[in-house]
Amino acid sequence: MNKAWYMDDETSDQRLQHHRNPPEFISLDELYKKTGVEIFVLNVDTYATDGVFDKIKKDRGYSYEDELVCSKECFGQAYEEKLKSFYTEHIHTDEEIRFVLEGSGYFDVRDDKDQWIRILVTPGDLVVLPKAIYHRFTLDTKNHIKVKRLFIGTPVWQAYNRPADDMECRRVYVSQQRQGFATAF
Repeated sequence: MNKAWYMDDETSDQRLQHHRNPPEFISLDELYKKTGVEIFVLNVDTYATDGVFDKIKKDRGYSYEDELVCSKECFGQAYEEKLKSFYTEHIHTDEEIRFVLEGSGYFDVRDDKDQWIRILVTPGDLVVLPKAIYHRFTLDTKNHIKVKRLFIGTPVWQAYNRPADDMECRRVYVSQQRQGFATAF
């Protein structure tokens, strides 16, 4: 199944699967080489006991986790405003790691030519966005996702909206992106 594709510049409805016609899909290997985004596929039914999730956490130094449900029921009247904030293009000074337990949604990331790539995430996907990558998130038409959020040390919740090109972490990311991300973790 193709999980990533180039998007049109259309932004009128963030929950639609805008893609070029015909779609220009991108492999997960190519996604990594262009953006540094890593996607691990775990068994959502056995991740708590099979050791794969724990090994990824240990190997990458993730020491904090919590769960977040994003849905109309969860956010209530703040739902539309919350989705709007998630969909605003931004960066973080740390990696963003999400492990999808239920539901589905989209992470949009910028490639080396500043074009949007949409990544579909579904149960079992553990997505790692490198620090300082421009990105945004939205739900699909099911309007529900439950994720584990992972962090190294103390959680960092701060988002820096675009433009944030003068930040040191962004300059480092752009330099790495120009060199190309060679091999996944």
